[in-house]
Amino acid sequence: MIRCSTSVGANYRAAQRARSKAEFRAKLGIVLEEADETCFWLELVIEDGMMARRRVDPLLQESNEIVAIIAAALRSSLRQ
Repeated sequence: MIRCSTSVGANYRAAQRARSKAEFRAKLGIVLEEADETCFWLELVIEDGMMARRRVDPLLQESNEIVAIIAAALRSSLRQ
């Protein structure tokens, strides 16, 4: 979970420094995949009872919001 969650920020930063629209979209796609993977692991933590839902839910909600934001940004960039 640490790898995929920290990859979100690193790849978003790389996307901001992209040399082309294609590179930007590719990096943003990686950001989306890693953010979604983070959601997966958080859901697993809840389902397996590794941590109390009340402690993990705020993180899962924020992760889902990041996924929605990045997905919208990626869709928008594909229309341009």
